[in-house]
Amino acid sequence: MHILLHWNCKAARLKPLAAFSPTGLACWSEVYILSYMSQRKVAFAEKEFYHLYNRGNSKQKIFHDIKDYDRFIKLLFLSNGTQNFKFDYIDENNIFKFDRGMPLVSIGAYCLMPNHFHLLVTQTQNGSISKFMQKLTTGYSMYYNKKYARTGVLFEGKFKSEHAGDDRYLKYLFSYIHLNPLKLIDREWRTKGIKDIAQAATFLKEYKYSSYVNYTDPENTENMIITKTAFPEYFPNKETFEKEILEWLSYGDRQDLSQA
Repeated sequence: MHILLHWNCKAARLKPLAAFSPTGLACWSEVYILSYMSQRKVAFAEKEFYHLYNRGNSKQKIFHDIKDYDRFIKLLFLSNGTQNFKFDYIDENNIFKFDRGMPLVSIGAYCLMPNHFHLLVTQTQNGSISKFMQKLTTGYSMYYNKKYARTGVLFEGKFKSEHAGDDRYLKYLFSYIHLNPLKLIDREWRTKGIKDIAQAATFLKEYKYSSYVNYTDPENTENMIITKTAFPEYFPNKETFEKEILEWLSYGDRQDLSQA
């Protein structure tokens, strides 16, 4: 289930908020719901793991400043629930205390890049991945279009998905997603290797727009976004996680990463 975001709330077929159902699309700027459905070719299964990703239309940037990244990260939490919401009515200082209802998915990892994002998830109920992504991408698109005075589609079609049905591949995805920011300092690191491993490791630790910190700082407030218990316990502590990342940074043959 997904929706093309090129539509106008006032011109769309609208229903009152009271008529909201889990399959509806929240039109938060008008506090209405648009019921619109489309089918994906492959249905998501419960207790399975998926790598979800999408980028800006025509590879355009979707994050321009700290506030853009911050809004998307907060929407990762708020959109992951059965409860409908209007962002402007929520105290931004207490976002992670908002009662969002029952979670739609469990998130294991995420990373935001200037023109795309990556998520690693498993759904909690039938169809809940699509519902979560619908709320997330629609909410961010409406925020973005209003802020930058634009109209039309922000993302490049439906979000993409890959089934992580193999345990080895699933574990690899945790590293792949968290290593993505290295492209910002060296676009060819996957094929040519890391020149300064210590510098690269520090860059990843300090990158604010991924779940890396969720695996190294248990006191971080954004830990509310991640549900580690829904995934295999590959990294029981900070040391095992950082060791895994360091091994990839030190890896000589980067065939797997370069083709991912």
